[in-house]
Amino acid sequence: MGELSKTFPVRDYNLDATLLSGQAFCWQSIGQAWEGVIGGRWVRLRLSKVGIVAEVAKPVHNWACLEHYLQLHFDLGRALATFPDDEPIQNAIAALPGLRLLRQDYWECLASFILSATKQIVQIRQMVALLSKRFGKPLESGGSEPAFAFPAIEAVAACSEAELRDCKLGFRAPNLRGAARDILDGSINWQQLPTMPSNEARAELMKLRGVGQKIADCVLLYAGGHQDVFPVDVWIERALRQLYFTKRRPSAKRLRKFADTHFGPYAGYAQQYLFDHARLHLKLK
Repeated sequence: MGELSKTFPVRDYNLDATLLSGQAFCWQSIGQAWEGVIGGRWVRLRLSKVGIVAEVAKPVHNWACLEHYLQLHFDLGRALATFPDDEPIQNAIAALPGLRLLRQDYWECLASFILSATKQIVQIRQMVALLSKRFGKPLESGGSEPAFAFPAIEAVAACSEAELRDCKLGFRAPNLRGAARDILDGSINWQQLPTMPSNEARAELMKLRGVGQKIADCVLLYAGGHQDVFPVDVWIERALRQLYFTKRRPSAKRLRKFADTHFGPYAGYAQQYLFDHARLHLKLK
Protein backbone atom coordinates (compact mmCIF):
# COMPACT_ATOMS: atom_id res chain seq x y z
CA MET A 1 0.00 0.00 0.00
CA GLY A 2 1.22 3.47 -0.83
CA GLU A 3 1.19 6.40 1.59
CA LEU A 4 -0.20 9.92 1.22
CA SER A 5 2.07 11.31 3.92
CA LYS A 6 5.29 10.44 5.68
CA THR A 7 7.40 11.99 8.42
CA PHE A 8 11.15 11.90 7.98
CA PRO A 9 13.04 12.19 11.27
CA VAL A 10 15.83 14.70 10.71
CA ARG A 11 17.69 17.10 12.95
CA ASP A 12 19.35 20.39 12.15
CA TYR A 13 17.40 20.91 8.93
CA ASN A 14 16.21 24.48 8.28
CA LEU A 15 13.54 23.88 5.64
CA ASP A 16 12.56 27.54 5.27
CA ALA A 17 16.12 28.77 4.79
CA THR A 18 16.91 25.94 2.38
CA LEU A 19 13.90 26.46 0.09
CA LEU A 20 14.31 30.26 0.17
CA SER A 21 18.03 30.25 -0.51
CA GLY A 22 18.12 30.70 -4.27
CA GLN A 23 18.99 27.08 -5.09
CA ALA A 24 15.57 26.06 -6.45
CA PHE A 25 12.70 28.17 -7.74
CA CYS A 26 9.67 25.85 -7.83
CA TRP A 27 8.54 26.27 -4.21
CA GLN A 28 5.64 28.34 -2.88
CA SER A 29 5.15 29.22 0.77
CA ILE A 30 1.54 28.39 1.73
CA GLY A 31 0.82 29.10 5.39
CA GLN A 32 3.27 27.07 7.47
CA ALA A 33 4.12 24.74 4.58
CA TRP A 34 5.84 24.67 1.20
CA GLU A 35 4.27 23.35 -1.99
CA GLY A 36 6.24 22.28 -5.04
CA VAL A 37 7.00 19.46 -7.45
CA ILE A 38 9.62 16.75 -6.97
CA GLY A 39 10.09 13.87 -9.39
CA GLY A 40 6.88 14.62 -11.27
CA ARG A 41 4.74 14.72 -8.09
CA TRP A 42 3.08 17.55 -6.23
CA VAL A 43 4.47 17.67 -2.69
CA ARG A 44 3.66 19.69 0.44
CA LEU A 45 6.46 19.93 3.01
CA ARG A 46 6.43 21.26 6.54
CA LEU A 47 8.76 21.09 9.49
CA SER A 48 7.44 19.45 12.66
CA LYS A 49 9.01 18.82 16.07
CA VAL A 50 10.17 15.39 14.94
CA GLY A 51 11.25 16.07 11.36
CA ILE A 52 9.97 16.95 7.90
CA VAL A 53 6.40 15.97 7.06
CA ALA A 54 5.71 15.30 3.37
CA GLU A 55 2.22 15.07 1.88
CA VAL A 56 1.38 14.01 -1.68
CA ALA A 57 -1.79 13.87 -3.79
CA LYS A 58 -1.29 10.28 -5.04
CA PRO A 59 -0.05 7.39 -2.86
CA VAL A 60 3.71 6.87 -2.87
CA HIS A 61 5.32 3.45 -2.49
CA ASN A 62 8.93 4.61 -2.54
CA TRP A 63 10.02 7.94 -1.07
CA ALA A 64 13.65 7.67 -2.25
CA CYS A 65 13.25 10.48 -4.79
CA LEU A 66 12.17 12.92 -2.09
CA GLU A 67 14.88 11.78 0.32
CA HIS A 68 17.48 12.27 -2.42
CA TYR A 69 16.16 15.72 -3.38
CA LEU A 70 16.16 16.95 0.22
CA GLN A 71 19.45 15.14 1.00
CA LEU A 72 17.96 13.88 4.25
CA HIS A 73 20.81 11.50 4.97
CA PHE A 74 23.62 14.01 4.47
CA ASP A 75 25.83 14.55 7.52
CA LEU A 76 25.77 18.35 7.81
CA GLY A 77 27.99 18.37 10.89
CA ARG A 78 30.74 16.59 8.96
CA ALA A 79 30.65 19.25 6.24
CA LEU A 80 30.61 22.19 8.66
CA ALA A 81 33.57 20.73 10.55
CA THR A 82 35.73 21.10 7.43
CA PHE A 83 35.04 24.85 7.05
CA PRO A 84 37.89 27.23 7.87
CA ASP A 85 37.80 28.60 11.39
CA ASP A 86 37.48 32.23 10.37
CA GLU A 87 34.97 34.84 11.48
CA PRO A 88 33.02 35.37 8.23
CA ILE A 89 32.11 31.73 7.64
CA GLN A 90 31.47 31.01 11.33
CA ASN A 91 29.15 34.04 11.52
CA ALA A 92 27.26 32.75 8.48
CA ILE A 93 26.83 29.30 10.07
CA ALA A 94 25.55 30.91 13.28
CA ALA A 95 23.07 33.08 11.36
CA LEU A 96 21.67 30.20 9.27
CA PRO A 97 21.67 27.02 11.37
CA GLY A 98 20.49 23.98 9.42
CA LEU A 99 20.81 25.44 5.92
CA ARG A 100 21.15 22.55 3.45
CA LEU A 101 21.95 21.91 -0.19
CA LEU A 102 19.31 20.22 -2.35
CA ARG A 103 19.97 17.68 -5.11
CA GLN A 104 17.87 18.74 -8.08
CA ASP A 105 17.01 17.44 -11.52
CA TYR A 106 19.75 18.39 -13.99
CA TRP A 107 17.50 19.91 -16.66
CA GLU A 108 15.28 21.92 -14.32
CA CYS A 109 18.34 23.23 -12.48
CA LEU A 110 20.14 24.18 -15.70
CA ALA A 111 17.07 25.88 -17.16
CA SER A 112 16.37 27.77 -13.92
CA PHE A 113 19.87 29.20 -13.77
CA ILE A 114 19.82 30.16 -17.44
CA LEU A 115 16.73 32.19 -16.47
CA SER A 116 18.50 33.65 -13.43
CA ALA A 117 20.71 36.05 -15.41
CA THR A 118 20.29 39.59 -13.96
CA LYS A 119 17.10 38.55 -12.14
CA GLN A 120 16.16 38.37 -8.47
CA ILE A 121 14.82 35.20 -6.86
CA VAL A 122 11.16 36.31 -6.89
CA GLN A 123 11.37 37.06 -10.63
CA ILE A 124 13.01 33.71 -11.40
CA ARG A 125 10.17 31.99 -9.51
CA GLN A 126 7.64 33.84 -11.67
CA MET A 127 9.33 32.73 -14.90
CA VAL A 128 9.56 29.12 -13.73
CA ALA A 129 5.89 29.12 -12.70
CA LEU A 130 4.77 30.57 -16.06
CA LEU A 131 6.85 28.10 -18.05
CA SER A 132 5.50 25.19 -16.02
CA LYS A 133 1.88 26.32 -16.32
CA ARG A 134 2.06 26.80 -20.10
CA PHE A 135 4.35 23.99 -21.20
CA GLY A 136 4.61 21.54 -18.27
CA LYS A 137 2.61 18.39 -17.61
CA PRO A 138 -0.46 18.92 -15.36
CA LEU A 139 -0.18 17.02 -12.08
CA GLU A 140 -2.65 15.90 -9.47
CA SER A 141 -2.53 18.48 -6.69
CA GLY A 142 -3.48 18.36 -3.04
CA GLY A 143 -3.32 22.12 -2.72
CA SER A 144 -5.66 24.96 -3.60
CA GLU A 145 -3.89 25.65 -6.90
CA PRO A 146 -3.25 23.41 -9.96
CA ALA A 147 0.23 21.88 -10.15
CA PHE A 148 2.48 21.49 -13.17
CA ALA A 149 5.79 19.76 -13.72
CA PHE A 150 8.67 21.81 -15.09
CA PRO A 151 8.54 21.48 -18.90
CA ALA A 152 10.65 18.73 -20.42
CA ILE A 153 13.63 19.50 -22.65
CA GLU A 154 11.57 18.43 -25.68
CA ALA A 155 8.73 20.81 -24.76
CA VAL A 156 11.06 23.81 -24.46
CA ALA A 157 12.90 22.92 -27.67
CA ALA A 158 9.57 22.83 -29.51
CA CYS A 159 8.61 26.34 -28.36
CA SER A 160 9.03 29.41 -30.50
CA GLU A 161 11.12 32.23 -29.12
CA ALA A 162 7.97 34.38 -28.94
CA GLU A 163 6.18 31.76 -26.81
CA LEU A 164 9.06 31.75 -24.36
CA ARG A 165 9.24 35.53 -24.29
CA ASP A 166 5.55 35.52 -23.33
CA CYS A 167 6.69 33.86 -20.09
CA LYS A 168 8.66 37.02 -19.25
CA LEU A 169 11.97 35.44 -20.25
CA GLY A 170 13.23 38.40 -22.31
CA PHE A 171 16.74 37.89 -23.72
CA ARG A 172 16.94 34.56 -21.87
CA ALA A 173 14.37 33.00 -24.23
CA PRO A 174 16.77 32.21 -27.11
CA ASN A 175 19.37 30.94 -24.64
CA LEU A 176 16.94 28.52 -22.99
CA ARG A 177 15.54 27.33 -26.33
CA GLY A 178 19.05 27.02 -27.76
CA ALA A 179 20.29 25.00 -24.78
CA ALA A 180 17.34 22.60 -25.06
CA ARG A 181 17.93 22.12 -28.78
CA ASP A 182 21.69 21.68 -28.30
CA ILE A 183 21.06 18.94 -25.73
CA LEU A 184 18.63 17.12 -28.03
CA ASP A 185 21.00 17.51 -30.99
CA GLY A 186 23.78 15.78 -29.06
CA SER A 187 25.96 18.88 -29.00
CA ILE A 188 27.07 17.97 -25.46
CA ASN A 189 27.42 14.66 -23.62
CA TRP A 190 24.27 15.30 -21.58
CA GLN A 191 23.68 11.74 -20.39
CA GLN A 192 27.28 11.39 -19.17
CA LEU A 193 27.32 14.58 -17.10
CA PRO A 194 26.46 12.86 -13.77
CA THR A 195 29.52 10.61 -14.06
CA MET A 196 32.05 13.28 -15.14
CA PRO A 197 34.61 14.96 -12.87
CA SER A 198 33.88 18.61 -12.09
CA ASN A 199 36.24 20.14 -14.66
CA GLU A 200 34.99 17.94 -17.50
CA ALA A 201 31.33 18.48 -16.64
CA ARG A 202 31.85 22.25 -16.37
CA ALA A 203 33.51 22.41 -19.78
CA GLU A 204 30.69 20.35 -21.28
CA LEU A 205 27.95 22.57 -19.82
CA MET A 206 29.72 25.73 -21.00
CA LYS A 207 29.30 24.57 -24.60
CA LEU A 208 25.61 25.45 -24.25
CA ARG A 209 24.30 28.87 -25.26
CA GLY A 210 23.87 31.22 -22.33
CA VAL A 211 25.94 29.09 -19.95
CA GLY A 212 29.08 30.57 -18.41
CA GLN A 213 31.09 29.28 -15.47
CA LYS A 214 28.71 30.61 -12.82
CA ILE A 215 25.66 28.83 -14.27
CA ALA A 216 27.67 25.67 -14.95
CA ASP A 217 28.97 25.65 -11.37
CA CYS A 218 25.45 26.10 -9.96
CA VAL A 219 24.30 23.05 -11.94
CA LEU A 220 27.31 21.03 -10.75
CA LEU A 221 26.62 21.95 -7.13
CA TYR A 222 22.82 21.87 -6.93
CA ALA A 223 22.12 19.03 -9.39
CA GLY A 224 25.36 17.09 -9.65
CA GLY A 225 26.38 17.06 -6.00
CA HIS A 226 29.89 18.40 -6.74
CA GLN A 227 30.20 19.83 -3.24
CA ASP A 228 33.70 21.14 -3.80
CA VAL A 229 32.45 23.58 -6.49
CA PHE A 230 32.11 27.22 -5.37
CA PRO A 231 29.90 29.27 -7.76
CA VAL A 232 30.92 32.93 -7.92
CA ASP A 233 28.38 35.60 -8.83
CA VAL A 234 28.11 39.34 -8.09
CA TRP A 235 26.83 38.73 -4.54
CA ILE A 236 29.64 36.36 -3.67
CA GLU A 237 32.28 38.61 -5.22
CA ARG A 238 31.07 41.49 -3.07
CA ALA A 239 30.86 39.30 0.03
CA LEU A 240 34.38 37.89 -0.42
CA ARG A 241 35.85 41.34 -1.01
CA GLN A 242 34.11 42.86 2.00
CA LEU A 243 34.70 39.94 4.38
CA TYR A 244 38.13 38.64 3.40
CA PHE A 245 39.91 41.45 1.54
CA THR A 246 39.21 44.53 3.63
CA LYS A 247 42.57 46.22 2.97
CA ARG A 248 43.03 45.58 -0.75
CA ARG A 249 40.92 45.08 -3.85
CA PRO A 250 41.70 41.67 -5.37
CA SER A 251 41.30 40.88 -9.04
CA ALA A 252 38.55 38.53 -10.20
CA LYS A 253 41.26 35.93 -10.84
CA ARG A 254 42.58 36.26 -7.29
CA LEU A 255 39.05 35.94 -5.88
CA ARG A 256 38.46 32.83 -7.97
CA LYS A 257 41.68 31.22 -6.70
CA PHE A 258 40.79 32.12 -3.11
CA ALA A 259 37.30 30.61 -3.48
CA ASP A 260 38.75 27.42 -4.97
CA THR A 261 41.38 26.89 -2.27
CA HIS A 262 40.22 28.44 1.02
CA PHE A 263 37.00 26.60 1.88
CA GLY A 264 37.93 22.94 1.65
CA PRO A 265 36.17 19.84 0.28
CA TYR A 266 32.68 21.23 1.00
CA ALA A 267 33.33 24.64 -0.55
CA GLY A 268 29.92 24.54 -2.22
CA TYR A 269 28.27 24.35 1.19
CA ALA A 270 30.42 27.23 2.40
CA GLN A 271 29.37 29.26 -0.63
CA GLN A 272 25.69 28.72 0.18
CA TYR A 273 26.15 29.92 3.75
CA LEU A 274 28.14 32.98 2.66
CA PHE A 275 25.69 33.76 -0.17
CA ASP A 276 22.61 33.62 2.03
CA HIS A 277 24.24 35.46 4.90
CA ALA A 278 25.41 38.22 2.56
CA ARG A 279 22.02 38.46 0.84
CA LEU A 280 19.96 38.53 4.04
CA HIS A 281 22.13 40.06 6.73
CA LEU A 282 25.02 42.10 5.30
CA LYS A 283 24.91 45.56 3.76
CA LEU A 284 27.17 44.90 0.83
CA LYS A 285 28.86 47.79 -0.94
